[in-house]
Amino acid sequence: MRSFTHVAVVTNNTTTPVGPARFGVRWVDVGPPVRAEIIVMPFQRDESFAHEVTLGETFPVGEETWRFADLDMSSADDWEITVRRVDENEVMEPPTGRLWKRARLRPYGQLDEAQLQSLEAALGAQLPPGYRLWLSRNNGAQPEVMHHIPGMPIVLFPTSPLFGVHPEYPPFDLVHAQRRHRDPWLSRAWLVIATTASGLLVVSAELGNESVYFVSELDLVGPPDPAAAAARERKLRAVAWSMYEFIGRLTPMELDHLPPAEIHPPGTFTDPRSYENGQL
Repeated sequence: MRSFTHVAVVTNNTTTPVGPARFGVRWVDVGPPVRAEIIVMPFQRDESFAHEVTLGETFPVGEETWRFADLDMSSADDWEITVRRVDENEVMEPPTGRLWKRARLRPYGQLDEAQLQSLEAALGAQLPPGYRLWLSRNNGAQPEVMHHIPGMPIVLFPTSPLFGVHPEYPPFDLVHAQRRHRDPWLSRAWLVIATTASGLLVVSAELGNESVYFVSELDLVGPPDPAAAAARERKLRAVAWSMYEFIGRLTPMELDHLPPAEIHPPGTFTDPRSYENGQL
């Protein structure tokens, strides 16, 4: 039976009914080549069929032929693909979607459990589990080029990395960042994890909240008292539901003609140090 609808758009984590089947997508890969695993779930059958296809390739849907026609991505975890029913020898229309560019971040190393516990003692707070895991694997990270989050006023520079455990170089150090960037403006319920061109990136120091937030520099005004801090915190804007989603939304800016940044502070970051007795 031939379906009347000839095109379907499938968003991540959803299924789309079209003609004889529902379509879903298990994963996408920007490659190159651009690939996806498309799931076809016929209405009249209990089984489903998985097809790994590259952009432009076709796959069967019952007696019909469909094509992976386009991919449009706003981040690693926010995207939609277009599938189109095609006739024999039909010429593919040029794709117009945007492909997400992986963040170009240079990690500073890793942290073991003893170093993480020492860090939490120095901070006087437990790290959110997801951020703690990311920190253990990266110990902060330096952007190789300018990065932004499309649609938000957030820009990271190579000279303003995601903080880690670097007591030998305070400007890149997570504990030092709280004294310099958090304490004048926010309560100890928050941890500043990076500075941006127009504000601060923070995570919650209270368990159960994994989100990454942004506070604009325009709101970093007023006296350093609890009432003013509470007013500022009401203006925090959620950027991502987790640290890994935040990394997935970071996009390199169109500066590929420039060489990678080679900005390193004195000392080495391949052998991160612990805090002793909760002090720098």
